[in-house]
Amino acid sequence: MVSFSEKSVLPSSHDVDSGHARLNELGYKQELKRDLSMLSNFAFSFSIISVLTGVTTLYNNGLRFGGPVSVIYGWFIAGSFTMLVGLSMAEICSSYPTSGGLYYWSAKLAGPKWAPFASWLTGWFNIVGQWAVTASVDYSLAQMIQVIILLSTGGKNGGGYEASKYLVIAFHGGILLLHAFINSLSISWLSFIGQIAAAWNIVGVFVLMILIPSVATERASAKFVFTHFNTDNGEGIGSTIYIFVLGLLMSQYTLTGYDASAHMVRIISSIGISIIVGFGYILGITFAVTNIPSLLDENNDAGGYAIAEIYYQAFKSRYGSGVGGIVCLGVVAVAIFFCGMSSVTSNSRMAYAFSRDGAMPFSSLWHKVNKQEVPINAVWLSAFISFCMALTGCSYNLVTLARKSFVPGPFNLGRYGVVVGWIAVIWVAIISVLFSLPVAYPVTIETLNYTPVAVGGLFIITVSTWVLRARYWFKGPITNIE
Repeated sequence: MVSFSEKSVLPSSHDVDSGHARLNELGYKQELKRDLSMLSNFAFSFSIISVLTGVTTLYNNGLRFGGPVSVIYGWFIAGSFTMLVGLSMAEICSSYPTSGGLYYWSAKLAGPKWAPFASWLTGWFNIVGQWAVTASVDYSLAQMIQVIILLSTGGKNGGGYEASKYLVIAFHGGILLLHAFINSLSISWLSFIGQIAAAWNIVGVFVLMILIPSVATERASAKFVFTHFNTDNGEGIGSTIYIFVLGLLMSQYTLTGYDASAHMVRIISSIGISIIVGFGYILGITFAVTNIPSLLDENNDAGGYAIAEIYYQAFKSRYGSGVGGIVCLGVVAVAIFFCGMSSVTSNSRMAYAFSRDGAMPFSSLWHKVNKQEVPINAVWLSAFISFCMALTGCSYNLVTLARKSFVPGPFNLGRYGVVVGWIAVIWVAIISVLFSLPVAYPVTIETLNYTPVAVGGLFIITVSTWVLRARYWFKGPITNIE
């Protein structure tokens, strides 16, 4: 994580802030540069959540499974439960403000007997999940670039250029390369870029939520936006409840990554602000939706990319040219770029922290920092692994479930802490199951949801490694001061 890390020489008492002091109490000295302000740290969390990234990328899913009802009301359902998860994590973070928070927290909360196994399991699920999210975000940007090229050359119906899947993969690799270079810079540069990223996301959301429905010559009615439920998904799914549940994926996919800032205020604020601005963006875009089948049609100008088609047609219908829509897509593309950049920052800090305690192969290599006090090897490792990863994530649940030895910090939920924690655990468990279900029937090798395979495979590998080897030498987080 970005907030707390370790330095070789302990500062004197007059320049030790509360977070640094608490870090020393937990047995850690600083090694990484700690120059991120509260604003910068919030910026990283907000940029990783990135409303523009999540909503734009998976708006197709929301339209297909439930339409306006799923994207509007699903946002508040997912947002409410995500806030409870965030509150529970913020309470833990207040007590244990350490770099690589999740796996350290699980060790402290599970108690001495289970601490090594809890931190091992949580750490590996967290770091693999982070690499996979980075891969997902940057691949989404590669696809966005492909759509921008398509529309800029005339669109699918105008002879536009459609990049091959191999070119899209090349875009993906190039983006990760850029993110690795940026994350090799000093933390002061990352802080500056992070603040730009947060401002870009906030301003971009407000501009697009107002501009697109204003430019569109045809707008949906309030009745359509707030009451229309789309059951025509073309995937053979007829159950209303099942359709709505699948439609939640857009919202829940967007509202993740808030743990990137190991600070309770920033966790809560990044979630809260994302919920508010995200609703505005969804509402504005949905008012420009008038024909769902047309937006999802792979033969439209954007090749079935719903939001790209909305932007493009909104400007084309009013001005006779879709250039303005392409510019708007560029705004989103930059937001996705910042999201991926911040994800690599978070990934590398987690890899640094996990290797600090000897949990990763060649840990001494990933634990090294350069002259700018950046974990340079961990940065490039994260970019490399993210190149070929798939999305998964279960580590939030493992942390909030293990609270046996919890000692409250400055921020705590009091008597409601346990209740909020259990609600958070149940919610994460529910969505983990729901999003592993098939999204098309009949189920074939092409339509199978491979999430359970990926998560199950990771679980088997992690537990097997623990039973066969790691339990003999891995003791959990290791302090580096007396």
